Amino acid sequence: MKSKAPTRRTLGPVSDLEHHLPTDWWRTLFNAMYLQTDGDVVENDVNTSAEIDMVVDAVGLEPNDRILDLCCGQGRHSMELARRGFRQVTGLDRSRYLVRLARSRAKKTGLEVKFREGDARKFAFRDSSFDCVLVMGNSFGYFDQEEDDLAVLTSIKRSLRPSGTLAIDITNGEWMRDHFEPRSWEWIDANQFVCRERSLSGNRDRLISREVVVHAEKGVIADQFYAERLYGREPLRKLLEKAGFKDIRVHDEVKGQSTRGTDLGMMAQRYIVSACAPAEKSPKRRAGGMAFPNITVLFGDPRLPDSVKRDGAFNAEDYDTIERFKKAASELSEYSFTYVDNHSALIKTLREERPTFVLNLCDEGYNNEATMELHVPAVLEMLDIPYSGAGPSALGLCYNKAQVRAIAAAYEVAVPLETYFDADDQSATIPSIFPALIKPCNGDSSIGITKDAVVHDPTEAVAYLSELRQTLPDRAVLVQEFLSGAEYSVGLIGNPGFGMTALPVLEVDYSLLDPNLPQILGYESKWLPDSPYWSDIRYHEARIPEDQQRRMIDWSMTLFQRLGCRDYARFDYRADASGKVKLLEVNPNPGWCWDGKLNLMAGFAGYRYAELLRMIVEAAQGRVIAEGAVAAPVLLASARATV
Repeated sequence: MKSKAPTRRTLGPVSDLEHHLPTDWWRTLFNAMYLQTDGDVVENDVNTSAEIDMVVDAVGLEPNDRILDLCCGQGRHSMELARRGFRQVTGLDRSRYLVRLARSRAKKTGLEVKFREGDARKFAFRDSSFDCVLVMGNSFGYFDQEEDDLAVLTSIKRSLRPSGTLAIDITNGEWMRDHFEPRSWEWIDANQFVCRERSLSGNRDRLISREVVVHAEKGVIADQFYAERLYGREPLRKLLEKAGFKDIRVHDEVKGQSTRGTDLGMMAQRYIVSACAPAEKSPKRRAGGMAFPNITVLFGDPRLPDSVKRDGAFNAEDYDTIERFKKAASELSEYSFTYVDNHSALIKTLREERPTFVLNLCDEGYNNEATMELHVPAVLEMLDIPYSGAGPSALGLCYNKAQVRAIAAAYEVAVPLETYFDADDQSATIPSIFPALIKPCNGDSSIGITKDAVVHDPTEAVAYLSELRQTLPDRAVLVQEFLSGAEYSVGLIGNPGFGMTALPVLEVDYSLLDPNLPQILGYESKWLPDSPYWSDIRYHEARIPEDQQRRMIDWSMTLFQRLGCRDYARFDYRADASGKVKLLEVNPNPGWCWDGKLNLMAGFAGYRYAELLRMIVEAAQGRVIAEGAVAAPVLLASARATV
């Protein structure tokens, strides 16, 4: 007899919907279930076309206008604009699921639209990036506090050119307050139906909704709450004026029709409101908000030895990497690049030819000393030069893998079993976690991690420990369970509160590697072109369930903030033999090179190498501007052939 699928817990009858409403319900609601119950209620070609007709007429859009579709969801309005010949459309939404879906749909239809993840309150675009910002589909008013709605409008105003236009498609709050349906239910397909309850908040300024989704065989599969602020015309006008908008106008009513012919909820009785940004930016904003067009790129010093690289010096692959970077950078026409690689004169150059902004990608370290990577941003801070990427404390913290593991575990991020092994400890203290991976506690670039680092018994462990003591004396070692499952990387670009882009998850493909070799990304895979680890390992976009990807991305965003990462970072994970994914390491200021993991992940999202560099520059400059720095950018970059 087939067992019945477990049902999701439901609260049963609830007398006060507001009491059960999560403050940040919008973080988890917008998924595949949302599309079935709400997102597709008015999603059809007739509605989308009519709504874009109204917006085009209301604000006078032109084909060359730079348009931001904020809170774009699954991208129906962005794609309709592109279908009509608008060539510079960008969609932004916080839901990674919806952004991925929008990208997939645009790709299938051959439409040129860029979709990004980000928070509507602080999204990372340069000032004056857009001619028009659209907020369609009643996507305004989700946040718990009205101050957050004001923050959304303030960010929109910043992103608009002088006299740029905003168009908001929003529910008529005055009508909805008196006419909402307290209860309704409908079949959403042949097997599922949804029951809805609605009530006003205690102060009557928000409509609280509850949805219980029931499957005919599985029972309750979702019990979720959400809310939207009910703006009347006058309160919305006052809020727009408070944000600095002018020429506020209310346009025609949006008459959406559901193909299901059922409850429209908040999508009923909407209208378009347009407004204009100020004709000129305020002097204060202009002084603190200009982009920094002059970028000085600092590479590692090819004149000096580098113990990390093959043969201890710069080689052909490094020089090729530098040239490919320069070619990609030349595509960023809005910036001017100069290059510095002489570390012996670095401090003198920084003092006498003072850069006003530094984009710090320097992972070789001062004088090509890996242990002095944090010294470069430390010098910049001493000279009061703004820079990108992680600061000295974050770089120092992430250099110690044991500390990162402890912090990750404290935030309930899954981590491997591990024992800290001091350089002076005796071999008898080695635990029996075999097979095991032995690696230095401090370091990056896979130094000290070779094919022999995977050991299968105490004899092999003692032998490799002895080798590490000779090559890396006085350095602590980690004896860690060897994770033999699938290996992944997560790339993040942006900053908490300003918008974070999670690149598509990367998976390492070991299928071509000799089965007699341990499946690891060790030193050979990064620095030895003649090794099978260099030639036989491939990378592709991870084909794993959405919830597993979301878990790794959520872990990464938590660690990004807790470890003090800034602007961009990479997080590596691997599954154990049972399939449980665990953290391997955190890489602040990860490799920037053309064939590195970060650029591969950007490629999965449809970004070219130059576009990845632009995203990093924009994230860093946006953060520095918001922090009130005054400067012009330097790109501190190391010359590495691979991540």
